[in-house]
Amino acid sequence: MLLTEIAALDEVLDAHAAELGGDFTAYRNHTYRVVNLCAALSSREPAQLEKIAIAAAFHDLGIWTDGTFDYLPPSIRLAAAHLERTGRAEWKPEITRMILEHHKLSPWRGEPGWLVEPFRRADWIDVTRGLLRFGLPRDLLREILAAWPAAGFHKRLVQLTLQRLRTHPASPLPMFRL
Repeated sequence: MLLTEIAALDEVLDAHAAELGGDFTAYRNHTYRVVNLCAALSSREPAQLEKIAIAAAFHDLGIWTDGTFDYLPPSIRLAAAHLERTGRAEWKPEITRMILEHHKLSPWRGEPGWLVEPFRRADWIDVTRGLLRFGLPRDLLREILAAWPAAGFHKRLVQLTLQRLRTHPASPLPMFRL
């Protein structure tokens, strides 16, 4: 069963709707896909789902709030401030690592039980549009994509990448890690 209404996620996205502008639906759909994929790869325990939702809400948000494609530091800053404001400061290390490592090219092998690796895999599944599946069934991917269509998200990523390449040819993808 898909997670279709996630209050923690919607609260953050709604608070940043103005900054997201015309990309609001594309980003919202991306975050819902990532949450559902990560839950399928890990846990549906309520605290874990809330961590996934918060990380998903903020993981790429710095693109829009800070107008940069080098968005990991601002995304982490926004997430940390949110966690402080909402009384979840103890989650900062894990959520920071989830955001920081979500474009890691190789598996993350840090704290056992943390959601970093399932979150990384979920984002890669979505960004590759299911080319990478990490064992998830194709039917689940089709169901998730049908519920939350791309709405221009992948096209926007290509535009941002090309723009970054023109302005920073030596560092076109600063968010990638080995």
